[in-house]
Amino acid sequence: MSDHLDIDPLLDFDLLKKLVVGIGEVSDITGVPTRKIRYWEEKGIIASEKEGEGSTRRYNYVNIKKILLIQELLEEGFTLDAAAKKVEDRMKNINEVFLKLANTASDQNNNRE
Repeated sequence: MSDHLDIDPLLDFDLLKKLVVGIGEVSDITGVPTRKIRYWEEKGIIASEKEGEGSTRRYNYVNIKKILLIQELLEEGFTLDAAAKKVEDRMKNINEVFLKLANTASDQNNNRE
């Protein structure tokens, strides 16, 4: 069995970079209406990856994660601004941990060679 198949999908950074889906799919996955997703983007809380004028909004893994976390906090009674701030803080912490994991994995792979 190859090493690639043994990797947890959440630690497969190449896969996570490629995970980009349309707004309709994001809405289906998260249960958050497309109208709400567009509003959050207009407020600068999340960001889409637009490929050109008139193209469908597409969202990466990080923004899908933000949408899920914000929706959870809203359901717990947070305001949108408070939820967005809390999610930004969480994402900063998560990014720091994942960078450390990526560096550790890279160091381990370099030591095997």
